[in-house]
Parts: sequence; C-alpha cells; structure tokens
Amino acid sequence: MKVLIVEDEILLAKQLKSLLQELEPELEIDGQTNSIDTTVQWLQQNEEPDLIFMDIELADGQCFDIFSQVIVKCPVIFTTAYDEYALRAFKVNSIDYLLKPINSQELKKALLKWRDLYIERKQPIVSLEALVKQLKGSVGSNYRERFLVKQGQKLVSINTTEVAYFFSRHALSFLVTRSNQKFVIDYTLDEVEQVISPNQFFRANRQFILAHDMITSVHNWFNGKLKLEIRLPLEEDIIVSREKASIFKEWMGA
Repeated sequence: MKVLIVEDEILLAKQLKSLLQELEPELEIDGQTNSIDTTVQWLQQNEEPDLIFMDIELADGQCFDIFSQVIVKCPVIFTTAYDEYALRAFKVNSIDYLLKPINSQELKKALLKWRDLYIERKQPIVSLEALVKQLKGSVGSNYRERFLVKQGQKLVSINTTEVAYFFSRHALSFLVTRSNQKFVIDYTLDEVEQVISPNQFFRANRQFILAHDMITSVHNWFNGKLKLEIRLPLEEDIIVSREKASIFKEWMGA
C-alpha cells in the first residue's frame, strides 16, 4: 500500500513516517510534499497513492486549493492543529483527521478505519469536493462565538453577535463592531469565513464579510451586480458580483 504525506513541517513529517512504519510496516511512503504546488505536481506526475495524509495549513495556503487543481480519488486523512469544533465536518465514513501533535493510538484508529472501509469493504469514496464545502460551512452549530482582539495593551473578547462586518485592506484583516469599533485580527477573511455561521454572515466579495441584520438595502448595479448598504458609514461601495448575486438573494430570503 502506497502513502503520500503532505506536510510542511519537517519534524512532524518525520514523526508521522516513524509512527506509520511502526504501526503498518507494509505501508510504503511513496512520496512527500510540503506545499500546494508540489502536491499538485506530484499528483499529476505520479500514480495515485492508496492513502494521503494531508496537513490543512501549508506554506503556500490551505490544502483545499489542491482539490480545485487536481482530481483526488483516494481517501485522505487530514492532519491539523485546528480546534475540534472546526473538524466535525471530517467525521464521515470515508475520511478521518488527526489532531497535532499526532497520537499513536489515534493514528492506529484512523488506519484501522481506512482498512475497514476501503481495503476490506472497498467502499466507494465520498466526493472530496463535497467534503471541502462541508468543512467551509456545515459544521452544525459549532461555529466560533467570539474573537480575541488587541485593544491598546490589553486583549478583549468580542462576541460574533457584536460583529457588524469583517473586511480586509492592505494585507490586513479587521473586525468592526456594531458600535463601529475597528480591530485588527490575526486571520485572513478566508479563515474567518470557515469558522463563522453562514446563516449569520455572508462573504459579499474578497474584501467584506457582512452580518445579515446590518444590511439595510440592496440595489441592482451594473452587469447584474448588486450594491449593498449597511447601517454603518463606509468609505467604499460593497458590490456583490453577478455570479454571487443569486446566492446572496437566496441567503437574504428573496
């Protein structure tokens, strides 16, 4: 059985290799990559492995981008440092996850699950595209409830119910409260989008994620786009693309 390891931390990759060789001596480490680009190249140039161990956070971005560039049909066991609330979407029969630092017993359980589902039963593999969508927004009620932000020399916890919108500018991301307080946050908007409720917030475009009840009006704009107005003053227009317009209307209840 051939395995591909996708991990950008050298020590963690070595640890995983060592545990695999200890638990499953017959497994062959067929390849090791450390980024989105090298993984895509490897999958394009080599025969697909029987199993992939894949880190979520890679040096050049999140591993989800791999699935948009190459078709992956084999099962994947994700390795991640994410909190458990962001991981429940992985709990399906075809794919498992390991929380870093990797525990030998948890790895053993994941391998047993893989063998039972795909080696012995030969069960069809669930669509990875569907799984990625599930991770990005369908984690039940386990969404982030607050963000820790810096205010002067102290740290302040802001509940998501207090958030009016998130936005990015000049490579920085910000959280803006309903009282129009602005805080820098240590997350990209892509990361924020993954952990907040899609019922409460909408990603209008690359720069803005808006709370539902902060939107006061929606106007038809050029070429099928939409222009949004919110309860707080803004220096720029918030435009929803033509491609997202119908999704936004459905989200708003139109």
